[in-house]
Amino acid sequence: MAGIFLRGLLIGLVFGIPVGAVGALTVQRTLRFGMPAGFITGLGSSVADCIYGAVSVFGLSFISDFLMKYQKPVNITGSIFILFMGISLLFNRRKNTKKEVKQAGIVRMFLSSFIVGITNPAAILTFLFAFSYFNIPGNMMLPGRLLLIAGVFCGTYFWWTFLTLLSATVRKRGRLNYRALNIVFGCLLVLFALVVCGKTFLIL
Repeated sequence: MAGIFLRGLLIGLVFGIPVGAVGALTVQRTLRFGMPAGFITGLGSSVADCIYGAVSVFGLSFISDFLMKYQKPVNITGSIFILFMGISLLFNRRKNTKKEVKQAGIVRMFLSSFIVGITNPAAILTFLFAFSYFNIPGNMMLPGRLLLIAGVFCGTYFWWTFLTLLSATVRKRGRLNYRALNIVFGCLLVLFALVVCGKTFLIL
């Protein structure tokens, strides 16, 4: 059973390490609002990954078939959402006040990263490939399946924790120009949105 958890952990790390839109959000929010914001942002993405992992582990073909059938509109919805967040950062000129930190909202931070993660149905195929590559047996009992999903969650969230702590270290070492950071990360999010949208139309 421990081996199943460890393989889930490795799969989670593989999923988490590529720095996309959620990575940019995690760094930006940690630099601006502190570590809690980074932890909450990463948590949203990890929960989304676990949902897709569960769909793959439990063989819920009716869900995976539906998501793959409508993959194009789901991806486009996700890219529009990322684009909106990027543009919002570009036009955000407010200073980093305590009142603004409170208004940032834990629920909003969680949901925004969750939406970015859940609007990537292709993750199901990636999980299926990863389970095959790591020789995950398809006839596992319920405890083994749950342990695998727990490993995936821990693996992805370990990466977001590391990224948050790294960003928090940078935040502590000097005064940051939050307006410049908003421009940089806003541009990154716009770029990610355009890449996702472009890939959607090229592949599908």
